[in-house]
Amino acid sequence: MAGHMPTANPLREALTTGRFCYMVEMVASASMAEEKLGEIAAGIAGIPEVVGAGITSWAGGSAGHDPVRVAAIAKERGLNTNVHLTCVSKTPAEVRKFLDDVIALGMENVFAITGDYPKGAPLGTVGYACDSVQLVETLAEQRAAGRWPFYISVAVSPFKYTEADCAYQYLKLEKKIAAGADFAITQLGFDSRKQRELKRYLDERRLKTPVFGNVYVLPPKAAERMSKGDPPGCWVSPELLAEIQEEAKAEDKGLAARLERAAKMTAISRGLGYAGAYIGGTHNPDHIRGIIRRAEELAPRWEELAEEISYGEKGGFYMYESPTPPPKPREFSQKLFDICEPANWPGVVRKVATPVMRWIDHSPALAQAMENAELAFKKPVFGCQACGNCVLGLMEYVCPMTCPKNMRNGPCGGTFNGQCEVIPEQACIWVEVYQRAKSAHRVDELKTYIPPRNRALEGTSSYINYLLDKDSRPEHPQPLITIGNVQPAATRESEESLVKTHGAK
Repeated sequence: MAGHMPTANPLREALTTGRFCYMVEMVASASMAEEKLGEIAAGIAGIPEVVGAGITSWAGGSAGHDPVRVAAIAKERGLNTNVHLTCVSKTPAEVRKFLDDVIALGMENVFAITGDYPKGAPLGTVGYACDSVQLVETLAEQRAAGRWPFYISVAVSPFKYTEADCAYQYLKLEKKIAAGADFAITQLGFDSRKQRELKRYLDERRLKTPVFGNVYVLPPKAAERMSKGDPPGCWVSPELLAEIQEEAKAEDKGLAARLERAAKMTAISRGLGYAGAYIGGTHNPDHIRGIIRRAEELAPRWEELAEEISYGEKGGFYMYESPTPPPKPREFSQKLFDICEPANWPGVVRKVATPVMRWIDHSPALAQAMENAELAFKKPVFGCQACGNCVLGLMEYVCPMTCPKNMRNGPCGGTFNGQCEVIPEQACIWVEVYQRAKSAHRVDELKTYIPPRNRALEGTSSYINYLLDKDSRPEHPQPLITIGNVQPAATRESEESLVKTHGAK
């Protein structure tokens, strides 16, 4: 393999042997000095039960330190890391550079996430190289090619309280697992019924992928923000908010109660059969040790505690408890679109159409006229943005380019009751995708992996691109990164030089 071989990976070892373990979220906040981050890493590294730390990137939509730089610091302090790789504001070349640097530093663990939309960024000004499923596929491709033994983690949020949001989180997790994810970490939530729901969903499908339960030491100010959906994907019920605000009146400002709740959540995760606990909200080694010790004491009472830590949304959707409404009647337009979809054309039609499209493609003027005609129909009907890689037929005729993050494999974790993370007053486009698929009895087809688009085809006819096999689609995927064009990072610069570049002292 290119680069330096990785050292022992306690995270991989714990999960492959089935030992319940702990990770700590290390927030690489821009306001924190690198020297302080080094001290934090050293403190966490001294806790034997902790097998790694998640190094955040764009946490809550705010830019922090370069996660690779912070991971380099942490590694030098003896802490195993799980580096967050988001798609936010990255080009495919920048994703490649990130992976090169991780490889050169000898790190295996990567947390592949889409990432929150940057706070304050105007709509349409932030690019996403890909979505999280495509990112997992990219890491798995690198691994399969023998380039580096990436150990890939992904996010899932069971804490969704509408049918479409909930079902799609689980469908998307299945896509991530199929793409190559090794384990998952839940989003932040305080509802053991939802934790149980996720475990049951995986067990019923015989999916043995390990899952970490998210455990958070939640102070009043953060609870108040989360009660309003900030950061995206995190939610605190009014009942829990009131409880935390009452606890804050104590002499210790509610600290003991917060730590006790975190220990209870850890015990519940263990009792439900989760692989570990992912502890956030504190960097204090004494607090982390205390949560671990107390959770061990509480372990026999986990079922009782699960009844207590159950702060769901009143009237919210639970997959195995809530009645599911029948599918809406399928619209005539959807049936008509099926007929117009090239993938559904009979072989004889495609056989005739292909040479015609090849002839048109040889004339720039005709090809442009074809694209203009296509856009004249698709833009008002679907919101088409002429990406040249049309996958409308795989998304129930909802254009992925109308998603502010241009996602192609399902919603991000930031949806709230069916509303978009980026434009809260707008419904998430994936709600419509799910409802239409349900009406057409095609929900299982939503598990189809949709590869990254070929960006070179923007502004060209998708009909020409499809019939001439230029585009990127499930049966004709084009990778985000072409491995053959990547120079091994370790041959470009030494590990010592990279550590210096990334700030380890």
